[in-house]
Amino acid sequence: MTDATRYEPPQVWTWVKPNGGDWASINRPIAGATHEAELPLGRHPLQLYSMGTPNGVKVTILLEELLAAGHEGAQYDAWLIKIGEGQQFGSGFVDINPNSKIPALVDRSTPSPVRVFESGSILLYLAEKFGAFLPKELPARTETLNWLFWQMGSAPYLGGGFGHFYAYAPTKIEYPIDRFAMEVKRQLDVLERRLAQSEYLAGQEYTIADIAVFPWYGALVKGWLYGAAEFLSVQEYRHVLRWADAILLRPAVNRGRMVNRTWGEPSEQLHERHDASDFETKTQDKVT
Repeated sequence: MTDATRYEPPQVWTWVKPNGGDWASINRPIAGATHEAELPLGRHPLQLYSMGTPNGVKVTILLEELLAAGHEGAQYDAWLIKIGEGQQFGSGFVDINPNSKIPALVDRSTPSPVRVFESGSILLYLAEKFGAFLPKELPARTETLNWLFWQMGSAPYLGGGFGHFYAYAPTKIEYPIDRFAMEVKRQLDVLERRLAQSEYLAGQEYTIADIAVFPWYGALVKGWLYGAAEFLSVQEYRHVLRWADAILLRPAVNRGRMVNRTWGEPSEQLHERHDASDFETKTQDKVT
């Protein structure tokens, strides 16, 4: 980097112009609603407001897994929140998630509606509500939560760090790409070493830890994130690939990956989900 292009931070930072490349429109230094907008309401106990990003997919996978396991109380309406258009800054959405991030859930099966935001919190809430995908024994439960919280703390380095600078930033800069690529490979090695010892992250049982980690790191090693599979040499992580392939054999996972998805093949998209039959009758090539 030459002196002519060297950035000198100002004494006091001010927001002069939007930045952030492809996602510049969703970044701002203040919170709160930008406009009035009520959220739609469906007929099921659980109302999900989301988009099929890795964080959103965590929740739809778990909901589909719960239904597949016979928990009819997990019936849900999944409403699409178009984050690129700023719908997460509508007043109704901000009321249920003051952080203006998807996913957000409202449970209306309770005497007073319960709002749940942050994907990890939603997974834990649903697992405890239905007594599924979270072991009851303290050691196994703790190991599950270890990996759930590992994901919540680690994924920002993958998404907001590596993914942003490698795929979305308006200018490619060596330092942040190199720094975050190193960290992502370290994280993949953490997973590789664990999955060399264990079928799933918390042990021999498939849990919300796997459901949380798969949409980020499983997608990464399968080549679905950022076009970075070759750059990161993901083929090195053969135990992570084995684990990801095993999870992809689960029908509920593949249904969950479709919900609130707005890209890819039309047959793999279901912009909104209101009934199980939607997967057969309303794939996005049939939905307006």
